[in-house]
Amino acid sequence: MRVMEGHEEVLAAKFAVILPHLDERQRRLLLGAEARVLGHGGIRLVARAAGVGEATVSRGCAELEAGEDPLGRTRRNGGGRRRLVDLDKGLRPALLALVEPDERGDPMSPLRWMTKSTRKLAEELTRQGHRVCPDTVAGILRAEGFSLQANAKTLEGRQHPDRDAQFVYINRHSTAYLRAGDPVISVDTKKKELVGPLRGPGREWRPKGAPEQVRTHDFPDKLLGKVIPYGVYDVAANTGWVNVGVDHDTAVFAVESIRRWWNGAGRVAYPTARRLLITADAGGSYGHRRRTWKAELAAFAAETGLAVTVCHLPPGTSKWNRIEHRLFSHITMNWRGRPLTSHEVVVQTIAATTTRTGLTVHAELDPGSYPTGTQISDER
Repeated sequence: MRVMEGHEEVLAAKFAVILPHLDERQRRLLLGAEARVLGHGGIRLVARAAGVGEATVSRGCAELEAGEDPLGRTRRNGGGRRRLVDLDKGLRPALLALVEPDERGDPMSPLRWMTKSTRKLAEELTRQGHRVCPDTVAGILRAEGFSLQANAKTLEGRQHPDRDAQFVYINRHSTAYLRAGDPVISVDTKKKELVGPLRGPGREWRPKGAPEQVRTHDFPDKLLGKVIPYGVYDVAANTGWVNVGVDHDTAVFAVESIRRWWNGAGRVAYPTARRLLITADAGGSYGHRRRTWKAELAAFAAETGLAVTVCHLPPGTSKWNRIEHRLFSHITMNWRGRPLTSHEVVVQTIAATTTRTGLTVHAELDPGSYPTGTQISDER
């Protein structure tokens, strides 16, 4: 092996001196001659030493064996077929007009409403009189600094002037509650999940060639249906409580989930608590305009003796709710690539979620019925 490496270094030094003075055919013949002398493995060794492809060396060997006429045409510097963008001066502007964000080209073109793949772009350019193939389109786009990119979620829309003040208000109250030893919880409903042998996003390690077998279509199972994980995240204790419903995501279900957390964990963790702070999104079954949410919370406060305060996050800021990145994100990572084949699998997978920072999660199934359409009168 060391002899071959030394031979390769000698060849590389030799080629560096000689090859710049030879034309294309002479280079091939020299490389082919060296490879034939070396015998088995010579093509690969010579190709590495010269910094060319093995096909070039092989072609030189073939030309030597064929005994072709030693006289041949030498291509001058800059010779060869000219690029299409140089021949067709209107090609580049026409392509940029199709892909630039502020220039959409012909408003009647069907490409305006279609995915701008290189094939579609080439078809549209050909329709405009610029005969071009998809590979050439891709090369021009790369030369102009374009690349394939996905959408980026950065636009939050119009911000209310009191948005920051609301965050300051929530932070001030949360800090005061935590210092006093009173519970602060963040609540939300996780994305509804279909139950059954269905494909889930993500991947997990399995034996090669043995993926988990799931259905070809993600149609809801009539018997298993879907689950609605309602989470309660205890900010101080860094613990999660997930009530897995199977009916509807209503305000009654939301308050029942908080009630189950209090009776199962909150009462024990905060035996002397007289008040409870809840942070929640501004919409959904627990939105700030929901009468049922307020009525059910009032009933919960009456039965527990807690003074319940709710702080809603401003609209469009649900990603800042602590439960999203402290609990739900870890649950999603824990069941990635795993089919949720039954209610038991859902509950056990959620309950097995932990983090290196000490998060623990309790989960239980709620088979209760929570019908929609509950009306709260003005008198109530």
